[in-house]
Amino acid sequence: MAQQQGIEEVLSLDSEATERENANIPAVVVPVDRLYAFLKALRDDKRFAYDMLMTHTAVDWIEDAEFEVVYLLYSTTRGTQLQVSTRVPRDNPVVPTVQSLWLIAEWQEREAFDLMGILYDNHPDLRRVFLEDNWEGHPLRKDYVDADMLERPK
Repeated sequence: MAQQQGIEEVLSLDSEATERENANIPAVVVPVDRLYAFLKALRDDKRFAYDMLMTHTAVDWIEDAEFEVVYLLYSTTRGTQLQVSTRVPRDNPVVPTVQSLWLIAEWQEREAFDLMGILYDNHPDLRRVFLEDNWEGHPLRKDYVDADMLERPK
């Protein structure tokens, strides 16, 4: 399937999904309230069969007061990749968990929680995975400050 034809089929799953421009691979943006259903359809629909969550991360768009939560999916039967992202406000960064769709998401979501402060609604074990339980803050946020930092990252 041609890349453009494929992205149009993906977009047909949700009327509010949009194509992400300037991406190296096919990429779409979906509203957070539609994210879980969209990802489930991408996994279950035989046209797409995205059976593997390769990685999951978050980007701090501090100037927009938002986080972008990003999922990189792979179909082992079709050999295709797709990036799906959503944006949430920095002051209330809540995203539905997708660990029931891909078990690896349980650990990937814990990492994003630990380092960025993303909260995953209905996550079965949302706690820090790298940092100590009493650690204050989330070190990958652009406004994070630590007394032991030599210089604030740019």
